[in-house]
Amino acid sequence: MSTEHLVPEDLRTLYKVREWRNATGVLQTACPDEWQDIIEILRAFRLKKSEVLLAGGGLSPISQQINGAFSSRGWKEKKFETKIVVDEKEYVSPTHLVDCFKGRVALELEWNNKDPFFDRDLNNFRLLFDLRAIDVGVILTRASELQGLFDKLGKGQSYGNSTTHHTKLWPRLDGGGGGGCPILTFAITPELFIDDGDEALQAAIEAKTARDAKRKIRSKVPTGVSPTAGSDNEER
Repeated sequence: MSTEHLVPEDLRTLYKVREWRNATGVLQTACPDEWQDIIEILRAFRLKKSEVLLAGGGLSPISQQINGAFSSRGWKEKKFETKIVVDEKEYVSPTHLVDCFKGRVALELEWNNKDPFFDRDLNNFRLLFDLRAIDVGVILTRASELQGLFDKLGKGQSYGNSTTHHTKLWPRLDGGGGGGCPILTFAITPELFIDDGDEALQAAIEAKTARDAKRKIRSKVPTGVSPTAGSDNEER
């Protein structure tokens, strides 16, 4: 029996939701604090026109917004160092970085990556669950229905069928790509889109230009030398 009904109704109208192995029930009962974080962050998130239109390069403003929300609640990027020991012989089994980790919940954000990254995420969740490092995995991606919106905004070529969206994820999930690990997935739908106006876009462009200029300055400064006071606290 599925436990998707435990996802609040308002979130089920804003996101496409699919779970594997009763992940919602596991989150609600075994990881209530992390589950509350996820609920509140997803409720607050909006897909802003200014962030969709902002030119690419590095981590997208959309990903920065989401990662920042989780970071503010104590979620951290995490790399697990794993190994298997057989008859005193060690076999290293490295895993990639998890975007957001807290308690025993691992969360991956796949906004606009190549769709094989879903295979990597699901396999990593499976391994970490088998090694008893996590209780549940969560993937946040975008709904395929957003493509029409991107086309209208003139950004359709920045996204495509071979990138990460829910119709690329769900068959992998339903096919058992995550093994025994409970996994909950959310896909951002057009219901979350807001037009925050031209002023917001201009402000975002100016902020990005300033960040890019600071990165360019830092790249020209010898290692260990700070170009300006306080620069260690600038966004990286």
